[in-house]
Amino acid sequence: MHSYPDFTDNELIDLLRQGDENAFTEIYNRYWKKLFTIASNRVDSLEDAEEIVQDIFISLWNRKNDLQIRLELSSYLAVSVKYRVFQTLNRYFQKRKYLDYILTKEQFDNSTQQLLDFKELQHELAKYVQRLPEKCQLVFRLSREEGCTQKQIAEKLNLSEKTVEAHLGKAFRILRIKLSSFLTTLL
Repeated sequence: MHSYPDFTDNELIDLLRQGDENAFTEIYNRYWKKLFTIASNRVDSLEDAEEIVQDIFISLWNRKNDLQIRLELSSYLAVSVKYRVFQTLNRYFQKRKYLDYILTKEQFDNSTQQLLDFKELQHELAKYVQRLPEKCQLVFRLSREEGCTQKQIAEKLNLSEKTVEAHLGKAFRILRIKLSSFLTTLL
């Protein structure tokens, strides 16, 4: 009867090539924890580290008949872990890149929608400003479109500041009522 823990790695590989499941189990028991430690120190999740190590052992078993190991078994398995870690990190990177793309696209789509909403709001506002009474419209345009103060508007139009204030108040009331129904459709 064979005592597998006493076999060297090379002897275990020879037995593995012959399909000896006990040799495979000994290799697994001998190296699983070491490989898992290497993988878990390099990837974000323990599940990914476990998957990396399991994939290596599955591959080792599936390729047992064609196995060509030129290094020490421990070195061969460590290089295999590093390669699989690299693949996993590349997957992380690709996933992150894809998520960044989606988020950027979503932000772009959202900002595009906001721009369209804003342009529509501007259009509605211009339409309602045109419907204001003439003096009220003129006072509103000087205030909001040209940035004039109430005092400057009063001087330009030869009105009192109280009259300018009254026209602005009236314009704001009318526009607030007209735009409130429009704004509820946007939200």
